[in-house]
Amino acid sequence: GLPWPVDPEQVLITTGSQQGLDLVAKVLIDAGSRILVETPTYLGALQAFAPMEPQVVGVRSDEDGVVLEDLEAKAAGARFLYLLPNFQNPTGRTMSEKRRAALSSLAGRLGLPIVEDNPYGELWFERAPPAPLTARSPQGSIYLGSFSKVLAPGLRLGFLVAPPALYPKLLQAKQAADLHSPSFNQRMASRVMQGDFLARHVPRIRALYRSQCHAMLAALEREMRGLGVEWNSPAGGMFLWVRLPAGLDAAELLPLAVERGVAFVPGAPFYADEQAGRDASRTLRLSFVTASVAQIDAGVAALAAAVRVLKGNP
Repeated sequence: GLPWPVDPEQVLITTGSQQGLDLVAKVLIDAGSRILVETPTYLGALQAFAPMEPQVVGVRSDEDGVVLEDLEAKAAGARFLYLLPNFQNPTGRTMSEKRRAALSSLAGRLGLPIVEDNPYGELWFERAPPAPLTARSPQGSIYLGSFSKVLAPGLRLGFLVAPPALYPKLLQAKQAADLHSPSFNQRMASRVMQGDFLARHVPRIRALYRSQCHAMLAALEREMRGLGVEWNSPAGGMFLWVRLPAGLDAAELLPLAVERGVAFVPGAPFYADEQAGRDASRTLRLSFVTASVAQIDAGVAALAAAVRVLKGNP
């Protein structure tokens, strides 16, 4: 369940949470609308918003989340702020409780709606993340959730929770898109949730992902020592964020890595256009959840070899 009272009439089942982003874009964005996002942000959200031709503005962000001074400076006229507070894609960072409380207060004062995307919130390693922003301000937020990360990605089931005033427009957009998400898939998910499968399954996923993340962090420490590469240590989710030394470009590193049997996602596409400069080009996203520990060890060693080649020190 969700940690705040929700009327079922406010819940819309979507064909994956990605469709939720598409519906939000269709209902809330016009050409030229000002949209605020984290720096960096989820590429799939930028792609969902792009057909509506908004002005996407990146808000400076640190390890605790969006920087409130920069948010306040850029908030005038914005339709909404889009956030992934938990184990963010691409960085893996989690917004602190202190930052959430301050952000909720600031957004209320500014009259700034929040679109809160939470596909990874159940994938914590040691402790659950703080309460959602939506729990603090349900009337000023749209909340997106997903069954993909804890059940089955191929099921393509998600949901959104919207304020009563906005729900009819989102429902209309959903019906226009595909009438409804497959009933068979919904019944399957419902049956699974009525039993104790998730209570047994999700802790197993958490333990597996935690061990894989720790293996990748250990491999990075072992293989990247002395190369000037930096990375973070996520408290959950599926990703960690890597920063190359100044002067190196992740897009140039990628073919060298692929030659050695390892791939990653360059960081620049996760930034709003105006910020995709040299700093963005140094970043890349690694995922640890689909590889064994042996594959992680070999992959990070291969990536380090590619970095040495790019640095001119093979």
